[in-house]
Amino acid sequence: MNILVIGSGGREHAIVRKLKESPKTDRLWCAPGNGGIAADAECVDIGAMDIDGVVRFAQENPVDLVFVAPDDPLAAGMVDALEAAGIRAFGPRANAAVIESSKVFSKNLMKKYGIPTARYEVFSDPAAAVAYIEAENRFPVVVKADGLALGKGVLIAEDLAAAKDAVHSIMEDKVFGASGNSVVVEEFLTGPEVSVLAFTDGKTLRPMVSSKDHKRALDGDRGLNTGGMGTVSPNPYYTDEIAQTCMETIFLPTIRAMQAEGRPFKGCLYFGLMLTPDGPKVIEYNARFGDPETQVVLPRLKTDFVDIIDAVIDEKLDALEIEWSADACACVVMASGGYPQSYPKGIEITGLDENGQVAGATVYHAGTKRAGDKLVTNGGRVLGVTATAETLDAALEKAYAAVEKIHFDGAHYRRDIGRTK
Repeated sequence: MNILVIGSGGREHAIVRKLKESPKTDRLWCAPGNGGIAADAECVDIGAMDIDGVVRFAQENPVDLVFVAPDDPLAAGMVDALEAAGIRAFGPRANAAVIESSKVFSKNLMKKYGIPTARYEVFSDPAAAVAYIEAENRFPVVVKADGLALGKGVLIAEDLAAAKDAVHSIMEDKVFGASGNSVVVEEFLTGPEVSVLAFTDGKTLRPMVSSKDHKRALDGDRGLNTGGMGTVSPNPYYTDEIAQTCMETIFLPTIRAMQAEGRPFKGCLYFGLMLTPDGPKVIEYNARFGDPETQVVLPRLKTDFVDIIDAVIDEKLDALEIEWSADACACVVMASGGYPQSYPKGIEITGLDENGQVAGATVYHAGTKRAGDKLVTNGGRVLGVTATAETLDAALEKAYAAVEKIHFDGAHYRRDIGRTK
């Protein structure tokens, strides 16, 4: 099978490397890919949002399947366009991807179908949002941009002044563009966070192994929200009992709700959960593989990835058993200095071999590019250094040992991945 993967980050690199393991994969392209992905797939100079360009490439080349990984092209209808052209595609159609691309839609869906989540209100007027926050007078409070914002559109305000700043920056300064035309203001939930990705064909749902993301930029869960600074799998707080509760109260009700709304979801559905004192609640949905959760979940997958993709597209997931390794996996993200705000690009990376790898770990490239015979930084999150072992402690030890071998000026990474609640 010849497969084209859409995207250019660490998630896409993990997807490419897992597809490469399958004996059913003959040829792999990635559009646009990056400096590290180029060692594992043929990179094609087509932007992830160039729907016409992707369809044209798939028509003009022997492409059997297109795997649409990022949120933006899914929300923009890339899968719809590919299917309309008769091309097999993995990922939800636009009318289902809205579960991520509109926080307002997803919160209203949960309210309508009784899926546990934080209390919230929706506002399109900044003054009304501030008035509500003042009247509630409960802090911290969470202010979310309605639309897509690279995983950074969630601001946690510790007091009224910070809450006013959050509303002002999202709705008036438009730091996230049109994604901030509306905001969701919701209660701040407490408890361990869990990420659960799930394969679904619109009817059957198969959860993957659990993981834990570390969103904040700095150690001790301080600093700004990022796209994710590291992950571990399994999540130590996610017990079999909690998994069963989530299946009954969150996972299956969500799939049924989307069906009932005429928006059947086929692809990978991501559940961002908080294990609160009142039970598991949904923080957010993503309509695709999470980043960097994918980098610790897919290495543990034993079943042929291509078989799962086919079962999802053909709606035969109920007939497939999916196996996972018992090993633990840890990923430490090395980011550019200044991330998640402004940061430099084009800084040389040393310590990697000619394939962009390092002994003792797998390096998933998120923001790199080739500059002659050098590998240089080209994004906020640069590398995801990932290791597997029998225990989580051993996996973390291997990952951090590998991080020490890699260098670029200003490199920033958290030193407490897997050590926080």
